[in-house]
Amino acid sequence: MEKVLLLLLLLLSWAISGDLAGGVGLANVTHLEMFVDELPDMPRLQAYRIRNSFLEPGNLTIGMYEKIWKFHRDLPPTRVYAYGTSRAAATVPGPTIEALQGIPTHITWENHLPSRHILSWDPTIPIPSAPSGVPTVVHLHGGVHPPTSDGHSHAWFTSNFSYVGPSFTSPTFSYPNLQDPGNLWYHDHAIGLTRVNILAGLLGAYTLRSPALESPLRLPYGPKFDRHLILFDRSFLSDGSLFINSTGNNPSIHPQWQPEYFGDALIVNGKAWPFLRVRPRRYRFRIINASNARFYRLFFSNSLPFLHLSSDSVYLSRPVPSRKFLLGPSEIADVIVDFADSPNQSVILLNDASYPFPTGDQPDEFSGKVMKFIISPGHMKHRDPSHVPQRLLPPPPPPTPEHRAAATRYIAMFEYESATGEPTHLYINGKPYDAPATETPRSGTSEVWHVINLTDDNHPLHIHLGLFVVLEQRELVGVEKLKDCMMRINDVEKCRLKDHAKGRADPVPAHEKGWKNVFKMQPGFVTRILVRFAMLRSEKPYPFDAAAEPGYVYHCHILDHEDNMMMRPLKLLN
Repeated sequence: MEKVLLLLLLLLSWAISGDLAGGVGLANVTHLEMFVDELPDMPRLQAYRIRNSFLEPGNLTIGMYEKIWKFHRDLPPTRVYAYGTSRAAATVPGPTIEALQGIPTHITWENHLPSRHILSWDPTIPIPSAPSGVPTVVHLHGGVHPPTSDGHSHAWFTSNFSYVGPSFTSPTFSYPNLQDPGNLWYHDHAIGLTRVNILAGLLGAYTLRSPALESPLRLPYGPKFDRHLILFDRSFLSDGSLFINSTGNNPSIHPQWQPEYFGDALIVNGKAWPFLRVRPRRYRFRIINASNARFYRLFFSNSLPFLHLSSDSVYLSRPVPSRKFLLGPSEIADVIVDFADSPNQSVILLNDASYPFPTGDQPDEFSGKVMKFIISPGHMKHRDPSHVPQRLLPPPPPPTPEHRAAATRYIAMFEYESATGEPTHLYINGKPYDAPATETPRSGTSEVWHVINLTDDNHPLHIHLGLFVVLEQRELVGVEKLKDCMMRINDVEKCRLKDHAKGRADPVPAHEKGWKNVFKMQPGFVTRILVRFAMLRSEKPYPFDAAAEPGYVYHCHILDHEDNMMMRPLKLLN
């Protein structure tokens, strides 16, 4: 292992010096014209079969390939990693997988990536023990599926399975698709490499539909009027290469790792600041924040309203209006926008979320503009057949009352610093990722979790398999005293959490009061959530062995935090 580590350190040093020696500087995005590339619609893959008029499970093979991609008309081509049914068909983001509720999908994920990564990465944080190749594994975010198909971070594999992780069993994952219809996405989840693999392009959308339930709603439908907007930010070198800083903020501890990655250009569906021509009618936009660390607070330049249909992967009981909303990394907003209400012929989608959120810098012009919509007046006479009903799908049963919860847990978020005050790593409950599981819920039960954020950052907490509702966000008083105590003894009772949880209560936004798989944990707050480890519409355990190995995880979805230990195992019991 020492030899492997030395080799990786040498490779990292070579990569850094090679960049510098080549004289390739950072691309100046202020020289790029906005709104010159049309918004792409990613390829769609049907994740089921129709045989003799009957629906059957779908079998897909999706590979990961290195290829060239154009992010902007005036940028040189960029080497990326991309998902697709072939190298020629691969895209960034990857193809949108269209599944049907109740019809299983089986996907064989193939790794065709080269022996060396296109981006620098840090061998001093937990990483796969592969001396060559690019380790990858795919997680279906928001999916309800067996542990063997969850994309466990130790289930990675390289090209031709030359090296595999300790939890690897098979490259074919089975997704039952038994959950409610909604929005999911898939992305890389390899230990210590998630941030660079996703940065390289390994991400895509997955839509679970139920025609029987959704068609009567008469929401905007079809590839023209029901669109994904997959948001992320990237920086580039002047030769078009993706840029990630090769020097860490604590280089003597972590040569390359930095606490957050922020790109200079905002990308939507693989294009920097694209435009979309629309008609004066309703559109449905499924907006996925696929950024490493950037939050987006989205609004229109002319205050055009949004109507929220769902939050993450589950429909709300009724549409919720907003003029502006905050989207953390990995969160999904599903909204209706009616361009017939626009007083202008064009409208810009804007972002004013600081970075890092909530206390960082304000966006400049290039990180504050997302994309442009151009409204075609020639379609004024076309009738809009879509409709937004007052009620959406029948609501799931109400959450289990707190007093009937099977367990109450306290989840504390810690950030550790060097002598110079720079972050070195982040823990949940003061434990590294590979420490034995302490969260062991029983399948078919609900639990109350008190999430205590003792850091300065807002952390989007993602729980694999489980869904949750947010009960309360309560500000902590005397938070520094509580933090000092927790850093010393890590005991909520002895540190008298109840005496500190007496600040103001922040209301949960109306469009986030449904079932979620990610929520933004505010700094200096304790957020109380009720987590359901059962099917949403049944008190029964899952229809698969959720207690099987390798289990699940929960983590911060700022990818740079997740990669540096802000993740814990989640081991269900039968």
